[in-house]
Amino acid sequence: MKHRTRSAVTLWWTTASALLMAVVVRAHSGPPFPIVSNQHTGPYTVSVWTDPDASDTGVAAGRFWVVLEPDRAGEIPADTRVTVSIAPRDVAGSTKEAAAQPTDAQATRHFAALVMDHEGQFAVRVTIGGSLGRAEVDGRVDATYDTRPGRAVLYISLLPFVLIGMLWLKLLLRRRGLRQ
Repeated sequence: MKHRTRSAVTLWWTTASALLMAVVVRAHSGPPFPIVSNQHTGPYTVSVWTDPDASDTGVAAGRFWVVLEPDRAGEIPADTRVTVSIAPRDVAGSTKEAAAQPTDAQATRHFAALVMDHEGQFAVRVTIGGSLGRAEVDGRVDATYDTRPGRAVLYISLLPFVLIGMLWLKLLLRRRGLRQ
């Protein structure tokens, strides 16, 4: 009977820990994902992909890829300029901006990296200019730390090990008491 009770308690704690971790952990860790998909604006069809990693060290870890297609037949001219800017939506902060650099010979893909200095929501604006004309698209993204979990996640993750250690110590002390 005691064995079943211990198993039920262990199962309950394991399930509770897993559920709490699932609620607390919202970090993005994976490939880039779209925040704007095939939006027609001005003379362009624009898609924006991002890998929104926050950084406390000043590293430009918030990465943005802008994919352009002309609405008319033809190619994106070489004089096309793309600017990506971000502004925090959840706290006071300044707007950060970077010129996106072309990553291919046709100037259809541009890349920019910006410092996202905290976890939270950021407004994203992409401005495009060139001989085809001017266009803007807006999006938003939640920045998260890529490699460092929060303190709550750390404590919740350690909880099962601490509980198992306490049970093991209790069992050890009980066995020692029975021998004496």
